[in-house]
Amino acid sequence: MAAPRNLVGDAGRLLRDEESAKEDDWSAGKKLKSERFPLTRWEFAAALGVFVVFSTGLICVYLTMPAAEYGKLKLPRTIADLRLLKDHLATYAKDYPAQFILGYCSTYIFMQTFMIPGTIFMSLLAGALFGVMRGLLLVVFNATAGASSCFFLSKLIGRPLVSWLWPEKLRFFQAEIAKRKEKLLNYMLFLRITPTLPNLFINLASPIVDIPFHVFFLATFIGLIPASYITVRAGLALGELKSVKDLYDFKTLVVLFLIGSVIIFPTLLKRKRIYE
Repeated sequence: MAAPRNLVGDAGRLLRDEESAKEDDWSAGKKLKSERFPLTRWEFAAALGVFVVFSTGLICVYLTMPAAEYGKLKLPRTIADLRLLKDHLATYAKDYPAQFILGYCSTYIFMQTFMIPGTIFMSLLAGALFGVMRGLLLVVFNATAGASSCFFLSKLIGRPLVSWLWPEKLRFFQAEIAKRKEKLLNYMLFLRITPTLPNLFINLASPIVDIPFHVFFLATFIGLIPASYITVRAGLALGELKSVKDLYDFKTLVVLFLIGSVIIFPTLLKRKRIYE
């Protein structure tokens, strides 16, 4: 009589093992699916809706502009492309300055909002077409407006995306922000001036770690001025520029870090006094 009981017990254990294996496979499949696409349907629909609204606005701006040879207009990817674009747009910008600036600003803000690479070429173009002062004002305005749009877009749907793309970097950023609540503006200015963290990451992660918008806005507006000045000024000499990498050589990076260190020094000094 012992043998039948053993067979029944073995069959029960096998059945439980199979059910457990199925549950593990289902959990693993669900986890893998979530890792592949972090946004929910609602979040994806919201992002798509915002993109459609911005795209429609950009198309409307282009339609109201005077006719141009659109076949020659494309987003530059190299310095050579930028030189050609500058030659095509120089006369257009002089003949239709208001319309051109509207189109330029709309394109820059659109690219910055949706994290489309190439805004550095737009900054160089501003220097080449408008000179240092007007070009700097344009770039800082557009970069701040685009970063602000990206901030609110991330506030809407960015948390799962940033947690999926940069989990360790986000945890580090959150810990640093928590330590510097009282001097948050100084720290954000340091991050904007120096290349410690990419601007793309700062734009997306700031609302997730509860940085107030007024701090984000001021740090962006003021902190982008030094790097924007370097880029806009380089646009005056496009013929001598061989690569975007030439913009930020060792000397330039040292200067940016010195400026950033001066700004963050009060924060470090206060922390030292607290520890003492």
